[in-house]
Amino acid sequence: MTARKLEAGAVRLEALVAQDRDLLKALAKEALEQVMQGEMAELLGAATGERTEQRRGYRAGYYSRGLITRVGKIELRLPRDRNGGFSTALFERFQRIEKALVAASAEMYVQGVSTRKVKAITEELCGHSFSASAISEINKGLGATLTKFAQRRLTEDYPT
Repeated sequence: MTARKLEAGAVRLEALVAQDRDLLKALAKEALEQVMQGEMAELLGAATGERTEQRRGYRAGYYSRGLITRVGKIELRLPRDRNGGFSTALFERFQRIEKALVAASAEMYVQGVSTRKVKAITEELCGHSFSASAISEINKGLGATLTKFAQRRLTEDYPT
């Protein structure tokens, strides 16, 4: 396949995705759930319904969890195991917002954008509205980190 054909296909795919935001959400949901199924199979040493000597545990159904991403809020089905030892590597245990959105919020905070404008921007980006207080809470930790960084002790001589 030529580079021109690949580029044309990518442009068509991009146009299709731009037209249907729900398609992208469905694809992201499916991909995330498939990865979690693979992680669970690796943890237990067996796929769903598979009987092996290497099995280290058993599945115990699913639970629902919302994750706010760049494509909107996705309701995921997270698998459980009987021992409660499963934790996905895709996101942290109590994380509800994609790290890219938190990073974008932090960058806007550093640039001096008001919380109300950050709210409007994130609503436009992902279709989910955050309150100004929620954005302030996200950025509180960043403020402490920035202060610590600015006040750190330098180990080398730097030109002034």
